[in-house]
Amino acid sequence: MGIFARDESRTTAAASRIARQATASLAGLLAGQGKTRSDLAAAMGVSPGRVSQIMSGEANLTVRTLAAVAEALDADVQITFRPRGQSTDAKTCRGTDSSPIRSSGLPAHH
Repeated sequence: MGIFARDESRTTAAASRIARQATASLAGLLAGQGKTRSDLAAAMGVSPGRVSQIMSGEANLTVRTLAAVAEALDADVQITFRPRGQSTDAKTCRGTDSSPIRSSGLPAHH
Protein backbone atom coordinates (compact mmCIF):
# COMPACT_ATOMS: atom_id res chain seq x y z
CA MET A 1 0.00 0.00 0.00
CA GLY A 2 1.40 3.41 -0.96
CA ILE A 3 1.83 6.36 1.35
CA PHE A 4 -1.30 8.12 0.05
CA ALA A 5 -3.56 5.06 -0.05
CA ARG A 6 -6.33 5.52 2.55
CA ASP A 7 -9.62 4.03 3.49
CA GLU A 8 -12.21 6.14 1.63
CA SER A 9 -14.52 6.33 4.66
CA ARG A 10 -11.68 7.70 6.82
CA THR A 11 -10.88 10.31 4.19
CA THR A 12 -14.53 11.33 3.95
CA ALA A 13 -14.80 11.61 7.75
CA ALA A 14 -11.61 13.68 7.89
CA ALA A 15 -12.89 16.00 5.15
CA SER A 16 -16.14 16.52 7.05
CA ARG A 17 -14.24 17.29 10.26
CA ILE A 18 -12.02 19.85 8.51
CA ALA A 19 -15.05 21.48 6.84
CA ARG A 20 -16.81 21.76 10.22
CA GLN A 21 -13.71 23.37 11.74
CA ALA A 22 -13.46 25.85 8.88
CA THR A 23 -17.13 26.79 8.93
CA ALA A 24 -17.20 27.12 12.73
CA SER A 25 -14.15 29.37 12.59
CA LEU A 26 -15.73 31.40 9.77
CA ALA A 27 -18.98 31.80 11.71
CA GLY A 28 -16.99 33.03 14.71
CA LEU A 29 -15.06 35.48 12.57
CA LEU A 30 -18.26 36.85 11.01
CA ALA A 31 -19.81 37.29 14.45
CA GLY A 32 -16.65 38.91 15.77
CA GLN A 33 -16.69 41.40 12.90
CA GLY A 34 -20.42 42.04 13.33
CA LYS A 35 -21.10 40.83 9.79
CA THR A 36 -23.85 38.66 8.38
CA ARG A 37 -23.83 36.01 5.70
CA SER A 38 -25.40 38.59 3.39
CA ASP A 39 -22.50 40.93 4.10
CA LEU A 40 -20.08 38.15 3.20
CA ALA A 41 -21.96 37.37 -0.01
CA ALA A 42 -21.81 41.03 -1.05
CA ALA A 43 -18.11 41.28 -0.22
CA MET A 44 -17.36 38.11 -2.20
CA GLY A 45 -19.59 39.06 -5.13
CA VAL A 46 -21.58 35.84 -4.85
CA SER A 47 -25.17 34.98 -4.04
CA PRO A 48 -26.34 34.48 -0.47
CA GLY A 49 -27.11 30.90 -1.53
CA ARG A 50 -23.44 30.32 -2.31
CA VAL A 51 -22.47 31.57 1.14
CA SER A 52 -25.07 29.21 2.63
CA GLN A 53 -23.42 26.35 0.74
CA ILE A 54 -20.01 27.35 2.10
CA MET A 55 -21.32 27.74 5.64
CA SER A 56 -23.18 24.42 5.58
CA GLY A 57 -19.92 22.53 5.28
CA GLU A 58 -21.44 20.54 2.43
CA ALA A 59 -19.68 22.51 -0.29
CA ASN A 60 -16.25 21.41 -1.39
CA LEU A 61 -14.15 24.01 0.41
CA THR A 62 -11.29 24.44 -1.99
CA VAL A 63 -8.23 26.51 -1.20
CA ARG A 64 -9.56 29.05 -3.71
CA THR A 65 -12.87 29.27 -1.83
CA LEU A 66 -11.10 29.71 1.50
CA ALA A 67 -8.89 32.41 -0.05
CA ALA A 68 -11.92 34.23 -1.49
CA VAL A 69 -13.63 34.22 1.91
CA ALA A 70 -10.47 35.43 3.63
CA GLU A 71 -9.95 38.26 1.13
CA ALA A 72 -13.58 39.35 1.45
CA LEU A 73 -13.20 39.54 5.25
CA ASP A 74 -9.65 40.92 5.30
CA ALA A 75 -8.59 37.82 7.21
CA ASP A 76 -5.81 35.26 7.05
CA VAL A 77 -6.20 31.54 6.44
CA GLN A 78 -3.94 29.27 8.41
CA ILE A 79 -3.74 25.54 7.74
CA THR A 80 -1.67 23.49 10.13
CA PHE A 81 -0.81 19.81 9.95
CA ARG A 82 0.10 18.14 13.23
CA PRO A 83 0.35 14.56 14.42
CA ARG A 84 -2.89 13.05 15.68
CA GLY A 85 -3.27 12.95 19.40
CA GLN A 86 -1.39 16.21 19.92
CA SER A 87 -3.44 18.30 22.30
CA THR A 88 -4.77 21.52 20.85
CA ASP A 89 -4.63 22.91 24.41
CA ALA A 90 -0.87 22.34 24.47
CA LYS A 91 -0.53 24.25 21.20
CA THR A 92 -2.64 27.11 22.53
CA CYS A 93 -0.53 27.28 25.68
CA ARG A 94 2.56 27.75 23.53
CA GLY A 95 0.89 30.70 21.81
CA THR A 96 0.21 29.17 18.41
CA ASP A 97 -3.20 28.83 16.83
CA SER A 98 -4.15 26.03 14.48
CA SER A 99 -7.59 27.32 13.44
CA PRO A 100 -8.25 26.96 9.72
CA ILE A 101 -9.44 30.55 9.39
CA ARG A 102 -8.57 33.39 11.70
CA SER A 103 -8.72 37.12 11.65
CA SER A 104 -5.56 39.14 11.91
CA GLY A 105 -7.02 41.18 14.76
CA LEU A 106 -9.45 38.83 16.48
CA PRO A 107 -8.83 35.66 18.47
CA ALA A 108 -9.71 32.47 16.66
CA HIS A 109 -13.00 30.76 17.51
CA HIS A 110 -12.90 26.98 17.89
